[in-house]
Amino acid sequence: MKLFFSDLSKLIKFRLTFLVVFSASITFLIGSRMQVARGEIPGIDWGNWLILVVGGFLVTGAANCFNEIIEKDLDKLMTRTKDRPMPAGRMTTGQGLVMGLIMGMFGTWLLGKLNLETGLISVFSILLYAFAYTPLKRKSPIAVFVGAIPGALPPLIGYLAAMGHVKHFLPIDYEIAGILFLVQFVWQFPHFWAIAWVLDDDYKKAGFRLLPTKKRDRVSAAFVFISALVLIPVSLMPTFYGFGGYYIAGFSLIAGLWFLWYAYKLLVNLDIESARKVMFASFFYIPLVQLILLFDFIGK
Repeated sequence: MKLFFSDLSKLIKFRLTFLVVFSASITFLIGSRMQVARGEIPGIDWGNWLILVVGGFLVTGAANCFNEIIEKDLDKLMTRTKDRPMPAGRMTTGQGLVMGLIMGMFGTWLLGKLNLETGLISVFSILLYAFAYTPLKRKSPIAVFVGAIPGALPPLIGYLAAMGHVKHFLPIDYEIAGILFLVQFVWQFPHFWAIAWVLDDDYKKAGFRLLPTKKRDRVSAAFVFISALVLIPVSLMPTFYGFGGYYIAGFSLIAGLWFLWYAYKLLVNLDIESARKVMFASFFYIPLVQLILLFDFIGK
């Protein structure tokens, strides 16, 4: 039983899935607070929040499952992934496909219960991640841009899910949803590239080309630095547009400069240890920024 849960965790990439669901659940609460402030609902619907968490977990797990089916033979080549259940031979691709389909269909059905838009965007996210981003990883660094789109959809899905079947969206709703998407979209570039730098030797065994220049050099490091720099003004947009307070602005600025400092050290040192610090900083950055925004959210 312990091995089963271990394999299931690897199959759905539990830590990645948890981060995705966390992001969507926080923005659901932000969307709910907006509706409470407008007097459209009396309080947060925790039942819908639970549906989002379970549905989001299943949909994300399904996308990761399809990704591993497609990359099974490549995963055998990499030290980091060779012990996953399918490349290790503990699970067949047929079994993985059945699990992925069940998770994907049930998860999409759950999210569709919240509203049609949430369900449709979730399906789009699975298709883009599994069938566009995954094959592109061996062809071109443009894969990082493509992968950043489904990776940035969870905040958008969470906010839309909070709206339920409400059809009278206000301009501020589009602004909030778009900015939540944009912050996570931009964040993914230093995040992805730092991971690609750390794991480049392993990735090369499978032919993955994820660094901007396909190698660890100053140009690739410059892309990490520039994307971390762009993240700072983007993260200040909630305050600029009036739905975030000064606490989120201050925290985003400090966190962004901290993130940028590590990116600068990578640009100077061009070593794996500096890239690893950027990578770990990215893990903390996005959930903390979203949490602070939740508590410093100004509903209109």
